[in-house]
Amino acid sequence: MADFQYYTPTRVVFGRGGAEKVGALARAEGATRVLLHYGSGSAVRSGVLARVEASLKAAGLAVFALGGAVPNPRLGLVRQGIALCLREKVDFLIAVGGGSAIDSAKAMAYGAAEPEKDVWELYEHTRAPRACLPLGVVPTIAAAGSEMSDSSVITNEENGSKRGCNSDLCRPRFAVMDPELTLTLPAWQTACGCTDIMMHTMERYFVSGRTMAITDALAEGLLRTVMQNALVLKEDPQNYDARAEVMWASSLSHNGLTGCGIEHSDFACHGLEHELGGRYDVSHGAGLAAVWGSWARYVYKDCLPRFVQFAVRVMGVEDTGDAEATALRGIEAMEAFYRRIGMPTSLRELGITPTEADLDALAHGCAVAAGGKKGSAKVLYEKDMRAIYAMAR
Repeated sequence: MADFQYYTPTRVVFGRGGAEKVGALARAEGATRVLLHYGSGSAVRSGVLARVEASLKAAGLAVFALGGAVPNPRLGLVRQGIALCLREKVDFLIAVGGGSAIDSAKAMAYGAAEPEKDVWELYEHTRAPRACLPLGVVPTIAAAGSEMSDSSVITNEENGSKRGCNSDLCRPRFAVMDPELTLTLPAWQTACGCTDIMMHTMERYFVSGRTMAITDALAEGLLRTVMQNALVLKEDPQNYDARAEVMWASSLSHNGLTGCGIEHSDFACHGLEHELGGRYDVSHGAGLAAVWGSWARYVYKDCLPRFVQFAVRVMGVEDTGDAEATALRGIEAMEAFYRRIGMPTSLRELGITPTEADLDALAHGCAVAAGGKKGSAKVLYEKDMRAIYAMAR
């Protein structure tokens, strides 16, 4: 095993009726003037936004609202939120919605805490964050795990760059997690969310170097649980228990737990997808599914024991003693699962038909964002990234 630090300061309030508790939670954190940030309409239609706002006002807090968060959250909206925070002297943020609303709120919190600097510099990694306003979150979809993570991802709509920033400063003070808020999610969003959850764990699972048996067992159990419940939700989207399992898995998959004791995480698939999301505005989970199989076939020989272990322990493949054949059957089984829940397994199925020049641009952008190289299962350089994009067509 590798030495590690594990830090998860977020208070989790899990279960029905959590929206009514937000005001008291925010007040306990010292909030007085709150920016309530949400998405493009579902939080309004479901009534959860009104419930949260009423709770905040009942706690005696001043509330300012900003909607409009969309998948691949935009830098332009982040800048609007920062300006609103400064104008109204906001001292706490609440995000209601999916990972996009939460990531957007995190970026606003960074920017409002250091208003003399450009927040996009954090995402270009030309400087590190030194401050962040506190925030709480009410997730309405199980997917990104941003409710407990140290990360946020923002898209610069001016140049199509999608970049992430990681810092413990942005970890939410609390996460109010009510599975009932996810009961009305469309099948596509549910499947995208389950894919993202699994990928957050697989990016920490397919690694070279030291690992821990207990972390492997946690990761494998999480993956099996999400797969099982994703299939349940395909047939029975109103199943509260399945929604609860997936929602908790979302947090555990991206709060660092499934990476404890590993030497280096991978996150190459996330890097590859971020370029697709930034340039083509695709759904994040679907983009991950579309590139995963090609990535796996490109790297598996360099990480063969892990792919064999995954095939046997997670996908239920029989180990015949032929390591390569077992690994490939595991990859095929994973792709078959994606298809069962309606996810694409190629760029064509994702609705993208990149030209040769497009492949060059995607690979170059991915390499630049990664600082030249990315990955742990196999270290990828620009030529490798291009090869994977080409395979994924």
